Amino acid sequence: MINLSDLDAVIANRFTQPAETSYVASLKQQGLNKMLEKVGEESTEFILAAKDAHLEKSSQKLEELVGEAADLWFHSLIALAECGLSSKEVMTILEQRFGTSGLTEKANRLNNKD
Repeated sequence: MINLSDLDAVIANRFTQPAETSYVASLKQQGLNKMLEKVGEESTEFILAAKDAHLEKSSQKLEELVGEAADLWFHSLIALAECGLSSKEVMTILEQRFGTSGLTEKANRLNNKD
């Protein structure tokens, strides 16, 4: 099974490829705004698929939801890479939050904004 760091490496490699031969390279060539447009598009598709899967609960709808989640994660990783970041930084934040109540974690973030 691949892990997020494997995807980071693939994205970094594809950033160096010609745009004509790589979807990721073509997004790189089009710039951050195009990448963010794709994240927005995939977010919307994920939301719609989740609603459908929740209502219908068929194996097809659940598979579509997982596929949309994969698309959203992948495009998010591309945008992170464009900003000089990777899944490692996201995982570090999640690790710091792990074991802490979501309500407590959110309150801590709000209190630290002052």
